[in-house]
Parts: sequence; structure tokens; C-alpha cells
Amino acid sequence: MMIALFLAVTVASTPAPTPRKILFVGNSFTFGALSPVMTYRKDSVTDLNGDGMGGVPALFKRFADEAGLRYDVSLETAAGQTLAWHLANRSTVLDRSWDAVVLQQYSTLDPDRPGEVTTTIPAARSLAERFRRRNPGVDISLVATWTRPDLTYPMGKRWSGQPVERMALDLRKADDTVRAEVPSIARVVPVGQAFTCAIDRGLADPNPYDGVAPGKIDLWATDHYHASTYGYYLEALTLFAAITRSDPRKLGGGEKAARELGIAGATVSALQGIAFRMATFGRC
Repeated sequence: MMIALFLAVTVASTPAPTPRKILFVGNSFTFGALSPVMTYRKDSVTDLNGDGMGGVPALFKRFADEAGLRYDVSLETAAGQTLAWHLANRSTVLDRSWDAVVLQQYSTLDPDRPGEVTTTIPAARSLAERFRRRNPGVDISLVATWTRPDLTYPMGKRWSGQPVERMALDLRKADDTVRAEVPSIARVVPVGQAFTCAIDRGLADPNPYDGVAPGKIDLWATDHYHASTYGYYLEALTLFAAITRSDPRKLGGGEKAARELGIAGATVSALQGIAFRMATFGRC
């Protein structure tokens, strides 16, 4: 009896591990514009700008909770803005000690010169230096985003007439260049290539302009620019797998966020598998 009581008291008095503090810095691709994801479980995360966003950070938080991982999640986002804008306008808000930071640059990197990294590199370097001054061990990720159909299928656009995977590959190559110049960035998360993998595996339709084929999902919103609920869910899964090094397949087809957002179990399992392969092996 005394041993059992001692063990019970010991277990009860063991403090829970301190949550890891993670910050998401980004734009509409981060806060989930044009989708119910935008306000999903907004009370579960801290929006540093007070805009009431949940977005991809709230999905990440949901996955972490389900996996038994303790994270305090914050986001600082502004639609249509670059990392340089966040550096110039939100430095005071961002200047805290974080355990992990996720950086999401504008969808084409440079708004005026799509695919160019000359403005991304100094902004990413300055942000990384600020975060590292606060916490030298901070884990920094850079998101490589998806192909935009609106820049691929209509005539006269930057990636017009090229295969659907081309923009995502170009962005990934550019982001790899940023990481090479800013070695304190721990990884580039291949979200755009995860989108392409979903297309290659026959799960997602490659061209929303000609309608969505029966039995397939549309990864993009109605503007063929932002992500759909499916797309943001895949983004969040890929980030979760890469940052936490957890297997998102263990969340299962009955994963709670998917149920709440109306994503069917079979689709959930397929998206989890894609996120796992891309985050773990970097290939489809």
C-alpha cells in the first residue's frame, strides 16, 4: 500500500513538459484565406496581430494535441505581404524567444520578379538573426509553396504553358538557395511538391480551369491562387511532419480537424501519406 501510494504521489507531482513555443510568420497562404480554415479553432492559437485568424497554425496545433505533443502556437500574418514587410513593420511583435519559427514568403517570392530571391535572402537572414539572438537554438523552417494555376494556365503569365509542377519546383529551388545563404534555416518544407505529389498520385485534379474530374479533389480555392480546405490541410500536415518529425499517418483517417472540416477519411489517409513521404524522404 505504501509503495503504491508513493508511486501515485510521484506521478501526480511530476510536472508536465513545458510547451514548445512556435511562431508562424506569413500571409494569406498561412492564415488560410478563402477557406473555413481561416477561422478554424482560432481560440486555440495566439494571433499576434489580433485579427482572429486560426489558419494553418490552428491545424498544426490540432495535430500536435492529438499526437500528445505540447505546443503553444502563435501567428503573425498579413495578406499579400513579404518577409521584408514583416521585418519592417512587425519587428517589435516578433522580437521574443521562440523555440521554433515557420517563415512563409510571398507566393512568388518577389512580387515584381516572380521566382527571384534577391529580396528574400536579406529579409530571411535578418529575421533569422533576430530570432537567434533571442534563442540560439531556435528551429527555423522556410515554406516552399505551391504552383498557382492562375500563373500557369492563362496566357501571358510567368509560368504559362509549363507543366503544373514547374512553378513549385522553381520555388523549391529558389528557397533552397535562400537556405544555402542563411544556414540558420534548418529546413525547406516542400509543401508545393506535396501538392504536385497529390496530382501525380491521382488524388487531386491538375487544372481547376477545366473543372474537377470525378473522384478527385481541388487543392485550390475558387481564385485558382489560394489553397482550398484540402490544400491547407495538406500544407499543415506537411509542416507538422517536417517540424515535429512525427508520422502524420498515425493521426488516422478519423483525424479530428478533418472531420470538423468535412474531409472524408479516405482522402485524409491519402493526404497524410503524401505529407509523410514528402517531409521524410523529399519525394513522392
